[in-house]
Amino acid sequence: MTIKSVFTSKRKSLIGKTAALVLGLSLSLQFVPAAFAANYTAKEGDTFYLLSQRYGTTVSALMSANPSVKPTNIYAGLKLTIPGQLKAASTPKTSAAAASKAISADANALKVMSDSKVVQAWGKTFNYSKTIDVKATAYSSSADENGKWGAVDYFGNPLALGTIAVDPNVIPMGTKVLVTGHEFAGFLPKQAFVATATDQGSAIKGNRIDIFVPGSQNAVSQFGIQDIKLYVLN
Repeated sequence: MTIKSVFTSKRKSLIGKTAALVLGLSLSLQFVPAAFAANYTAKEGDTFYLLSQRYGTTVSALMSANPSVKPTNIYAGLKLTIPGQLKAASTPKTSAAAASKAISADANALKVMSDSKVVQAWGKTFNYSKTIDVKATAYSSSADENGKWGAVDYFGNPLALGTIAVDPNVIPMGTKVLVTGHEFAGFLPKQAFVATATDQGSAIKGNRIDIFVPGSQNAVSQFGIQDIKLYVLN
């Protein structure tokens, strides 16, 4: 074999390997999804902006994926859909110790130190003056439940998570409370959330409150009547 034929043979072999590599890469890329959509449960302090930075997407994409969610009313426990790039689909590995710590933190999210009138929820500390045991119901923004005034509170502010209707003779208007003891997964934050007495209702008398819950009238009606403990915050 001449030097020329050896060179030609090597060149053909190299071209063949390169073509095979390019073909393999192109075929593999055809099976990689360009994007994904994942379910996510909001945590205290989450916003569309922070989530867009964390998951490599945009605020507009988050709003489009969650058309029924108001950007200004994201609360712990709210179910969201996160659109984004493939890199965000991977979940960081959690060590057994970290998982155990997370479970423990969740189990002990609400701590009450009655001697010092302090209550702790989601790692935040609140001073309170007293507790009030009440019966609680829930209401939505439906016109059937809000009459001619529409979906606004007693002061004309739009209804939002954290709005409660009270009997002002028991709980003065403007009072901030920590609501605890409720169960309404997917609609209200677990274990505790801060609310303000900014609404009233003709049926809300005595130790009774009505909690505004973002959601349809039918869904909100599933809350029923629950025994709730309020911590009146200083």
